[in-house]
Amino acid sequence: MEQDGFLGNEQKTAAVIFAFLQADCTDSVYSKELLFVGRDRNLSRDINSNGEGSDCLLDGCLETDGGVQSNLCNLATLRPQVDLQWPHDPAVALREVAEGLREIAAQFDHNVVARATQNLSQNITDSPPAEWKYHLSHEVERAMRQSVGLENLSQERVMVALTLTVVKRVCKQTPQLLRCLFNTALHFLCRGEPGDL
Repeated sequence: MEQDGFLGNEQKTAAVIFAFLQADCTDSVYSKELLFVGRDRNLSRDINSNGEGSDCLLDGCLETDGGVQSNLCNLATLRPQVDLQWPHDPAVALREVAEGLREIAAQFDHNVVARATQNLSQNITDSPPAEWKYHLSHEVERAMRQSVGLENLSQERVMVALTLTVVKRVCKQTPQLLRCLFNTALHFLCRGEPGDL
């Protein structure tokens, strides 16, 4: 991934993670949590610039149950905001990186990913967020050893794709974990020591 140059830059890595997690996003609770992450990290904006739904969280558009009206906040109108910060249309480049990672993720053995997802979900539920990076690292390392047939690909790309796939699956099962697990994955990918894997 070094040639892409995003793992050393936290903002670019966050944009790739966001784009990866945003793909095929159909669950409304997951979408809302992802929207909050995008807003918290300044990764999303209204690409139509028409303001519709752009301030729904700030305008007080809450339903009686305290939730945001789901018809106002549509992730389909949000994209990573990296094009405002980096030259040579890096928003497209980072979305292409995320798409390449999704293509690698599609090659993973379903059982290996399902087991890693289940183990990570159980482990982080039973431990404080400060320990989540260790659990994520452990599950990615174990799954990497079981990933047969991907030896011809960059192992760094496989590791990133596997990390994001497991994180996405856990977050789809329990969307309330998305904010903290997003940050865990970001720190793992940006600051992970070689010994972590």
